[in-house]
Amino acid sequence: MKKFFVAGIISLLFSFPIAALSKAASPASGRFFLMGDGFIRIENSKTGQEADVSFYSQDGSLNEKAWSEIDKVFGFPTGEDGKHISARLISALDYFSDLTAPGQVIHLDSGYRSPRYNAKLRNAGGNVAKTSTHMDGLALDFHIDGVDGKKLWQIIKDGNCCGVGYYGGKDIHLDMGRPRFWEAATSKVRTGSSDDNQKVYLSTDYDRYKAGETVHLLLSSISDFSFGVERTVLLVDDKSDPIASSRIKTEGTHGCIKIGSRKRAHSLFFNLPQNLPSGRYRVKMTFCQKPSIQMPTNILSNELEMKKKDTFFTKSGH
Repeated sequence: MKKFFVAGIISLLFSFPIAALSKAASPASGRFFLMGDGFIRIENSKTGQEADVSFYSQDGSLNEKAWSEIDKVFGFPTGEDGKHISARLISALDYFSDLTAPGQVIHLDSGYRSPRYNAKLRNAGGNVAKTSTHMDGLALDFHIDGVDGKKLWQIIKDGNCCGVGYYGGKDIHLDMGRPRFWEAATSKVRTGSSDDNQKVYLSTDYDRYKAGETVHLLLSSISDFSFGVERTVLLVDDKSDPIASSRIKTEGTHGCIKIGSRKRAHSLFFNLPQNLPSGRYRVKMTFCQKPSIQMPTNILSNELEMKKKDTFFTKSGH
């Protein structure tokens, strides 16, 4: 992952403190490929809600109290099934903020959006995608005082890790959807490119797992919820060759699993095989009862790493 950031780091070398670069270059071992120091200072620019927290516990598990504070800043409905704003999103945000402005406040200008509010913004003419990942708890628009928005956009873009957009000024958009980048002139918000579930994306809750663990799958960027998924998922290697299979946890043993709501699209789980060799894989999912021929038949998730170790976490000294 580090190789993706070489160009961006060189370009920022004289713009940001060297201490920031060395700190972010050696993130603590953990659940994600991109990790900062586990501390975040974030403030909602509209509501004034703040969180200044360490979001992992000593054993590496989520610090529930801290995540509840982060959820409040994002306006995320924490009580809904006990879920939180995306841990992958916060981990990446922590990484990039440590890299460019360690210890400074992150100003959140747009966090979680309900589908109704997202539609309201779009209908009012806003540069808002119909399938916005803000509705999935996977995105934010933010700025950091003293940090050039275009340079921050460039370094995240060079990482090819995330969705990152820049519309001018100090604000950038960051999301954990399909890796992609855009500026105001290249935004495809009003082109219909995401209609008919053409850009549906599959992600896992973490990047690293141990054998036998439960993986939480999340489908995002959905424009039409009248579809289903096959019960069996495949673990494939970097050549997309199948290595193992598992079944999504659900009632019944046959037929298509209906994905009739955003809640259902965020509530898919399967267990990694106990005998799966250590290595890197992607999850391959097959769709059924597709609403249109434009929707893909199969989809691959982000890359995940499977290890035999009992834990992925090391103490970071805090």
